[in-house]
Amino acid sequence: MAGPEHIRSLLGEGPLPRHVAIIMDGNGRWAEERGLERLEGHSRGSVSVREVVTGAREIGLEAITLYAFSVQNWSRPPDEVAGLMRILYEYLEAERPTLLGNDIRLQAIGEVERLPSFVLERLRALEAETAHCRSMTLTLALSYGGREELVRAARAIAEDVKAGQLAPAAVDEAELARRTFTHGLPELDLIVRTSGELRLSNFLLWQAAYAEIYVTEVLWPDFGKPELVEAIKAFRKRQRRFGKTGRQVLAGLEVD
Repeated sequence: MAGPEHIRSLLGEGPLPRHVAIIMDGNGRWAEERGLERLEGHSRGSVSVREVVTGAREIGLEAITLYAFSVQNWSRPPDEVAGLMRILYEYLEAERPTLLGNDIRLQAIGEVERLPSFVLERLRALEAETAHCRSMTLTLALSYGGREELVRAARAIAEDVKAGQLAPAAVDEAELARRTFTHGLPELDLIVRTSGELRLSNFLLWQAAYAEIYVTEVLWPDFGKPELVEAIKAFRKRQRRFGKTGRQVLAGLEVD
């Protein structure tokens, strides 16, 4: 699959999502099916990350968020966690030219202070180096949990109310959204989950409220630009009603 013009020609008709999030699942199963160590699957998965990120840029997405490591993943065997941190470090080292060459800003969300210092230092350095990039934002969800994010937001609001800096009556959806990790990104339009699992796995729970969900049986290491195109094509065929009727959407009417 070659070039931005070619990839966009495959997408069909309809609005593009502005912000796509992906639950990258199936690395371990991919490796086990081939008689390989689980970390081999994660290593191959980092190749898919590169292909999907560049594909998203070619398509013209404004933002892509990847679920790379959850808060719950810290409970995995120590040797697997250590291997995942090494793969993450190697990805951050290798992707600098790709991000800068494609004008992609990198940011991380989650309890990133829990990352090993050698990973965190490289992450912060790459965030700073790409801070001027404007064509697309790549967000890595690292040591991230959706419930944990909401607890953090609620605690911040409670502290401001206690300090007299915020009236209880002023707490609304916009106020809570302002305290989420993804504040400043476009609204989430599409969540893609690989490997066929039918759950959100504690990912972007607040942001997912009206996002479309696309599930594929493809395991993450086999997911690339063609699979991303299929997900976008499926999104473009859907009617997003946001509480209205289909007839109202087609007619461009507001709810009374």
